[in-house]
Parts: sequence; C-alpha cells; structure tokens
Amino acid sequence: MKFDNRIKDAGELHREIGSRRPLSRHALSQLKEYYRIGLTYASNALEGNSLTESETKVVLEDGITIGGKPLRDHLEAMGHSEAFDLLYKLAKKPEITEKQILELHRLFYFRIDPKQAGHYRKVGIVVTGSTVDFPRPAELKQAMAEFTAQIPQHQAKSHAIEFAAWLHIRLVSIHPFIDGNGRTARLLMNLALLQAGYPIAIIPPVVRQEYIEALKASNNDDNQPFINLLSSMVYESQRDYIRLLRNLGEE
Repeated sequence: MKFDNRIKDAGELHREIGSRRPLSRHALSQLKEYYRIGLTYASNALEGNSLTESETKVVLEDGITIGGKPLRDHLEAMGHSEAFDLLYKLAKKPEITEKQILELHRLFYFRIDPKQAGHYRKVGIVVTGSTVDFPRPAELKQAMAEFTAQIPQHQAKSHAIEFAAWLHIRLVSIHPFIDGNGRTARLLMNLALLQAGYPIAIIPPVVRQEYIEALKASNNDDNQPFINLLSSMVYESQRDYIRLLRNLGEE
C-alpha cells in the first residue's frame, strides 16, 4: 500500500477540530481513555505483543490478567499506559527535551527491567532486517545530545506532522535503549502532535510492513514515505476524533 501526503487534508480537519474547542471535561476524559487503549494496543502489537485491543482494555481498566498470555505482554501494557499519562502532562509544555525522552522510556520499561529503564544501552545491538550501523554505547550520550539540540530548530521551521516524523526517525536511527525504542519513538512523535493541537496518531498493526519499509527508506535519507504514512495516520485519527466528538455531543 502506498500512502499519499495528507498534510493539507489534515490541516483542514485540524481547523475543524479547533473550532469545536474548548471541549467539556467529560469529553476530554473520555477521549484520553479511548486513545490510551488504542495507542497502547497498537504500539505494543507492532512489536509483537500478543494482547488484543479488547484484552489490553481489560488489563488496563480492570487489572485482570489474560490467561495464556505472557507476563511481559501485560507489563508492557501497564508500562505504556503510565508513559501515556506522562505524555499528556508533557503536552502542556512547549519544549521537548532529552530528560523527557528518558522519562518516557523509564515509565514504559521499569516493570520489565528497572536497571535499564530510562538509561542508554550499554551494549551494541543489531536489529533484524536492518542494515543500519547504530551508535556504539560510548557514542550514545553525544548522539542524543546532538539530536535533542536540533529539536528546537526543527520544531520552529517544520510542519507539526513533518516534525513528529523527524523525531521518530531520528530516535530509532540512534536506537539508544536496549529495548522499547519504537514505542518510545511513537510516544515522542505523539508528544509533538499533541503539543501542536493534533489528536493521538495510531499506527495500526495492519500497516506494519509499510511502516517498516518507510523507516528503511529513511535510512537512505528519504523521509518522505514516512511523512506520507504519518500524515495519513493523522488524517484517519482526526476523522475518528470528529466521530467521537459527535458521539459525545461536542458539536
């Protein structure tokens, strides 16, 4: 599947959504919980987590474990949910910092490995299917410092969707953590979108192959496929957001 650039279309829906604000506290609460489940399920599923969306909802809302499913899958759901809460707090701030990225990873990963959570990896890595040479452990601190130093400039000059795509691409190209890089990148991407007034963008497992191919293209300095994919996901999320507003009586 090839994705078209939907930034212009997303801009039109962005204005429509903006015209409906401010939303009621009830609507804001309902929307937050809706996207908590949706993003947690989809982002984990992209990495092989076996919980379905319904099972993710049961784990997060009822605290019930799913029989026959790995403990780690439950821990990933709970950790992502806590990182999601931080995402909304950080969205009220105008900046994105290295400290924030580390904290997003820490909350997601501390139940799985508290010693690695929120810390850069201390070993080299090889990612299956990737030909990228990732920074060595000794190079990570400088690589992340250079990346985060570039954030204000890119944020100021880029469209919000292009900026969000750039954040995701740069973080996974560094792969600073032992695990959870993709999920942290998708949280970071959504932080940029929320700060700009866009709803949460969900990359569903059904487009996993296109998502991977778009990231591979970015390894060769072609970011457009990923920008196109993300803009399409943002557009679809906006359409869903407007549907939810109607259901909530926020006309």
